[in-house]
Amino acid sequence: MDPMDPIVHLARSNQSSVEEFVLLGFSHVPRLKPVLFVLFLGMFLITMLGNGLIVLLTVVDAALHTPMYFFLRNLALVEICFSLDVVPRMLESLVAGRCISLVGCALQLFLILSCVTSECFLLTVMAYDRYVAICHPLRYGVLMNQRLCLLLAVACWVAGIPVSLLFTIWLFHFPFCGPRGVHHFLCDVAPLLRLVCADTAVFETYILVATVLVMMVPFSLIAVSYGHVLAAVVQMPSATGRHKALSTCAAHLIVVALFYGTACVIHLQPKSSYSPESKQVVSLSYTLITPMLNPIIYSLRNKEVKAALWRVLGRKKAGAQMTRALMVCFWS
Repeated sequence: MDPMDPIVHLARSNQSSVEEFVLLGFSHVPRLKPVLFVLFLGMFLITMLGNGLIVLLTVVDAALHTPMYFFLRNLALVEICFSLDVVPRMLESLVAGRCISLVGCALQLFLILSCVTSECFLLTVMAYDRYVAICHPLRYGVLMNQRLCLLLAVACWVAGIPVSLLFTIWLFHFPFCGPRGVHHFLCDVAPLLRLVCADTAVFETYILVATVLVMMVPFSLIAVSYGHVLAAVVQMPSATGRHKALSTCAAHLIVVALFYGTACVIHLQPKSSYSPESKQVVSLSYTLITPMLNPIIYSLRNKEVKAALWRVLGRKKAGAQMTRALMVCFWS
């Protein structure tokens, strides 16, 4: 059974009151829309190129076939899926029609919640990987074996589906009989709740509890993992060893700070006191800036990734030279 069938059915059953929504994101700055379109398009292309390059390098370069880069590849894939779900629709709303059907809105919300949940768990697994690598280096290959890594990755991808599906179906089961304008550039929980003409107190309570569990429990596990890592690093006799251990964790810690610093502001307050315009600005941080910065952070601070890039470019250059030589020989 397709997991999207219940969403489609409920969205269509609600069409008696509202058939589509209108995304009102950036409607308060109409003159800036052309500039924002160019800016957001550039950031989107950088995001897709950077994360796509991470996926490519971790697949084709044998030196990056380790658990750390396996999970980094999955993180890049999550960022790609998230960006494809949000940014094209946002760009379209800036230059063309801003309407989105109930089915499209429900699908977008489901994918947003799924990707955010998967990223929470992936960041936790990556912290655990660093804990094992630094605190149990001699047993790293045994503990982080290929089978376990695959199971953890699959669990991270699948874990977000039930919760996301449940709350998407629940939200779109409410009647939307008021105005159609969504004060956002995407279909998120908070702006959609403003359009519901029913009592949503129970829904808000449950989604707040679920959000706290999905975001704060992984964050707590990340903090515990790095607490053990810091204790192990302090006990290292060599300054070089301490620096190397911390450098392997620095990029991940920066990404964790970026992700949780912005996502918590948005998702922990379904009906906050922030204005719709201020929430849009904050939302840009985790919809555009964080996915764009993640591959930059990992590549600029990681010598192995940069070395893999040069090796891949070197092989392509050598292949191109060999192809030209063969063509010259053939035609001569």
